[in-house]
Amino acid sequence: MKNIRRLLGVFGILFIIVSCEEDLDRLNTNTVDPTEIDEVFLLNNAIIETSLPTAQLVYEMGIVQQIISPNSGVLTGANFNQDNRNVTLQIWNNHYQDLIQVTGLIKSSLADNPDRANLLRMTEIVEAHAFMVLTDTYGDVPYFEAGLGRAENIVLPAYDDQAQIYPDLISRVTNATTGLDPNGDTYPGEILYGGDISKWQKLGNSLLVRLGMRLTERDLQLAESTVTAAFSRGVLESNDDNFVVRHDGNYVNDLGRLLNSTEASNFYLAAPFVSFLADNNDPRLGAIAVRYTGAESGADQVPEVENTDPADQIGMPLGFDNGTIVGVADDLGLTSFYEFSQADRNRIANTFTPFFILTHAQTQLLLAEAAERGWITGDPASFYNEGVRAHMEQMALYNPTIAIADADIDAYLAANPFDAGNALEQINTQYWVASFLNGPEAFANFRRSEFPALTPNPFPGQDISTDFINRLTYPLDELAVNGANAQEAIARQGPDNLETKVWWDE
Repeated sequence: MKNIRRLLGVFGILFIIVSCEEDLDRLNTNTVDPTEIDEVFLLNNAIIETSLPTAQLVYEMGIVQQIISPNSGVLTGANFNQDNRNVTLQIWNNHYQDLIQVTGLIKSSLADNPDRANLLRMTEIVEAHAFMVLTDTYGDVPYFEAGLGRAENIVLPAYDDQAQIYPDLISRVTNATTGLDPNGDTYPGEILYGGDISKWQKLGNSLLVRLGMRLTERDLQLAESTVTAAFSRGVLESNDDNFVVRHDGNYVNDLGRLLNSTEASNFYLAAPFVSFLADNNDPRLGAIAVRYTGAESGADQVPEVENTDPADQIGMPLGFDNGTIVGVADDLGLTSFYEFSQADRNRIANTFTPFFILTHAQTQLLLAEAAERGWITGDPASFYNEGVRAHMEQMALYNPTIAIADADIDAYLAANPFDAGNALEQINTQYWVASFLNGPEAFANFRRSEFPALTPNPFPGQDISTDFINRLTYPLDELAVNGANAQEAIARQGPDNLETKVWWDE
């Protein structure tokens, strides 16, 4: 009898448990939130992540001598030609963790869906640009196996030789761009071009121009064939076609965020950049720069003492820290180093500032060089003038208050005409200006072209024996976790330091 009662008790408990589990299943099933996300929204996320992190202030913009800080600690980098792996990791983490992981998911989801072929090809273009930034920044990087963690369970991807990455990038972007179908699937909800396939085609071809021109010192034949083919298919035609990330209260410009918070008074326009604009009476200086007259500290940098007059701008010279720069400021008759010119964080570098990834201006300047080399038809001077004009007109897209008048653009081009005898230097120096606030692109083209002709940063006790930093170093976490693959890349490429050159940088 006792055994029967025990069995009945056990069955009763089991019945209650099963009933409770069924109820819990119903309670724990979310019938409201979606279980899947449309891939176009994932693409939008990837596009937003192309807006680069603040590391470019510490390294790339300092290397090309556009923006510099006299301060050490967390801001140590190009200002002292020193390795700071707490900063060099930012582009790596941003692109692999936040961008390529997303594009990998999209590609995995759409691989067998011909009805969304255009979306897949748009994703390929965005991902290819991200890989270009990565390999230009670090050299050999995970490429063929990158982004396959969830799809193929590859958590420790191999590093690939940049000599293999570049041809494959060109092939991938070519296939994606030529495969885009204006009569195929469209996506008004995508945030870059609102589903305009013709603009995506122009973007893909313009990215190919950039990829091809990067190889001028390494593979001239591939460079020429890539640029020629892309140009023939049609590139960005105006600033309306720019690859630009627009920011708002939900997705702020990371560079603008930093310059308007903890580092508001720590970054200054570098003397070579200000001097070039000032010496050529460039109207962009008035759009870009601000000085806080009489400021003795960061707290004194207030609107009441703002000075945006181009004639009054003074760039900060390189080679000094926050102690030695005091004497330099004193010699120049400044109240303190807080009086040096800055990128105007209210107009061109605020939290809502758009971030320009690939522009009509940059593309026209690269085409000017291609025409000068005899690769494409057209007058190099016409491409050059259009490139300079487009960047000056781009100022209004940062902020309408800094729009440059057509008459001022015309006057500048008349006073600074294209010089065929000095074409490569002139074109690439203008590319340097046109890439302002896109540090990785300015850094890459500076290494490729060796223009503008900058004097090396003379700061003593630096970590390099070369004139300039040539690449950024791998993250310490990556070296620890994916060490075997990273060490293989280091053995092939050269020491993991700031001196080692990437493959295309001969």
